[in-house]
Amino acid sequence: QVQLVESGGGSVQAGGSLRLSCAASQDIFGIDTMGWYRQAPGKQRELVARISSASGFSYADSVKGRFTIFRGNAKNTVYLQMKSLKAEDTAVYYCNLQRGLTDYWGQGTQVTVSS
Repeated sequence: QVQLVESGGGSVQAGGSLRLSCAASQDIFGIDTMGWYRQAPGKQRELVARISSASGFSYADSVKGRFTIFRGNAKNTVYLQMKSLKAEDTAVYYCNLQRGLTDYWGQGTQVTVSS
């Protein structure tokens, strides 16, 4: 069982930046896929960004050029750098780890962007 803990959410004005952090209770292996998802009120959870050794980086079209996913120096961390935030980025952001056929999720962190 892997626990994921997100941090770094908050409130920011449009155009601002935030960095989300995700710390896993175990080392993240090269075969793992790490990702960030978000869910806005009344909407389905959607993929924001993902990183894996097999497929590299992938981003939702809505965040390309503004968000960057990257792993930290510690083997159990992954980050999401968000720039040029828009009101439509407002959502609860979840860290996800895919290991084999198992998905692990964090508890989520709220990001609120005011216009």
